[in-house]
Amino acid sequence: MNVDGVMKETEDHPPLKRTKIENGKNHDTNDVDIFENASWDNIISPDVLTRTDQIFKSYQTSKPYPHGVISKIYVDGFLDHVLEEVKHNSKVKFKESDLFRVYQSIDLGNLNPLDTVLSAKMPNLMKLRETLYCPEFRSFMEKITGLDPGTLTDKVDCAVNCHAPGCHLLCHDDVIETRKVSYILYLTDRDPLWKDEDGGRLELYESICEENIHSKEHGTLKKGEKESIERRRVPNPIPVKTVLPAFNSMAFFVVEPGFSFHSVQEVFCDRPRLSIQGWYHANKTPLHINDATLNRLKSTESGEDTEGAFHPMDKVDGANDKISQVDIEFLSKYINKTYLEIKSLDAIRERFEDDSCIQLRHFLNEEWAEKVKAAISSEDKNCQFGMGLPSLDYSAGINNSWKIVGPAHKQRFLEFKGEASNDDKSAGSLLSHLKLKLFESASYGRLLDKICSLGMPHGYRGRVRRFRPGLDYTVAHYGILTKQSVLDATICFAAGTGDQCRYNEQTEELIGDDADAKWESGDVGGFECYISADDDDEDEKIEQQAADEYNDDDDTELLSVSVSFNTLSLVYRDPGTMRFVKYVGCSAPSSRWDVSLEYEVEQDEDEVEAIEQDEDEVDANKQDKDEDEVDANK
Repeated sequence: MNVDGVMKETEDHPPLKRTKIENGKNHDTNDVDIFENASWDNIISPDVLTRTDQIFKSYQTSKPYPHGVISKIYVDGFLDHVLEEVKHNSKVKFKESDLFRVYQSIDLGNLNPLDTVLSAKMPNLMKLRETLYCPEFRSFMEKITGLDPGTLTDKVDCAVNCHAPGCHLLCHDDVIETRKVSYILYLTDRDPLWKDEDGGRLELYESICEENIHSKEHGTLKKGEKESIERRRVPNPIPVKTVLPAFNSMAFFVVEPGFSFHSVQEVFCDRPRLSIQGWYHANKTPLHINDATLNRLKSTESGEDTEGAFHPMDKVDGANDKISQVDIEFLSKYINKTYLEIKSLDAIRERFEDDSCIQLRHFLNEEWAEKVKAAISSEDKNCQFGMGLPSLDYSAGINNSWKIVGPAHKQRFLEFKGEASNDDKSAGSLLSHLKLKLFESASYGRLLDKICSLGMPHGYRGRVRRFRPGLDYTVAHYGILTKQSVLDATICFAAGTGDQCRYNEQTEELIGDDADAKWESGDVGGFECYISADDDDEDEKIEQQAADEYNDDDDTELLSVSVSFNTLSLVYRDPGTMRFVKYVGCSAPSSRWDVSLEYEVEQDEDEVEAIEQDEDEVDANKQDKDEDEVDANK
């Protein structure tokens, strides 16, 4: 596959994821001539050398954390040669996970600088690699970031990445092992100049201090744990600064756990964002590495859960746990009567018992389906969302009723917090009414028991959500792992008819409504994916991942549920299984709207025993990690 003429070939076609200036110290940039006898003669722009003090001062005062951008860093023509060599001599590999979508090309860290064949094919790229990690340039990077001399090692860690249309990288802090300085050297075509409407901007996030209280009063005190207040920094949902990927410019910053949060915005235009992304390493890991994004996503400690507590299911309106005619009459006000017939219920139950999951299309009756369709279509039109329109307004759709949910390293979407109403024509009010009156009712609970044979649910928790194209997502993380099995019940609404598409084997295309086909292909995201959490030791896993920023082999995919209008998906989720809603691309036909609930179901004896064992293991692991961090900080 040719990525818009950027690369020659490809592997793996995509399928149908602050530093402080210590002690206020300012390095005197005139004390040593780091450029004397430098190896970058006729490569680094002489103008850069005269701007060293200016670059450092700008770096110190930048917000939301110290960062800098060096424009016109290389002499005219040099990066043009590098770009041509990359285009004609490299392959790209498509990678995708909950965190990213990217085409990765040359891993410069693994290239042999003595390889004469490579040097002959890509002399300028090899020269660039040599220049970036030579002692003189590392000294330069130390000076403009305020690091002590000799902090950065000669370890080469960088790669050529291509963000084609639709590609992105979600919020993270870049902290892995000994990484110290992160940089991005932009190789994007300069004609025409890159604009905001093209996307692909570097997004920087302000972090805030989040408190997690462990106490009996708050019900958050675990077995053997003392009362305490734990503080850690998390990113706000919306970036406060963005940087355009201008050709021949380098963005850079010191990576620090809980501060250096950033992301790469989706590429909206039809040309690729090409860059060399890399890191300079130090001799030791940073302080508080347990607060790094990767560690937080892999943590099951208190405060990492993003879903909230379960509410008890009200059983007052039924004499027992068996569905009755009274229940059927109530449910028929909302639900397609086909799904309330005994014959249909029996067939659904057999399918669910075999597969532990099922999708029920056209679930709501025609009256409710039409009301919701009109509401979501109107609100998407007002926000100008979807169908390839650039998503430039991070606050679009946010108001007194729809609140943005973060933190950005785990999720970003809108949640409805307004009043539920059957008469109100707004999407949020209608969906909230369905959640409150239908999906939280005892009658619906008994229907679930009839369908799934899991017993009457004991409790529920859930939200009314909106995922905006070009903006929103959730990320798989260990904080959402449940101690027991739960029943996920999510009804989704979006552009389309809700019919299942047919697959034409000859043309390898999906046949059906255009919107339905887009959602079902998976290319525009929005699907809900279930994956198995990794069982390996966390520290060992992090070490294995360190060589690859775009690691898409961490977890095992179990199930993927496409967006489909008025479709209810039921999934029996075992402990140890995570789920996420893939970032919704700007080419999606609409927002993804849903009412997403989890239901507590009866535990068996094995699950009860496993919960007790897990609690003991978590306590032991937490104590070990605290001791390791103390040792590391000595």
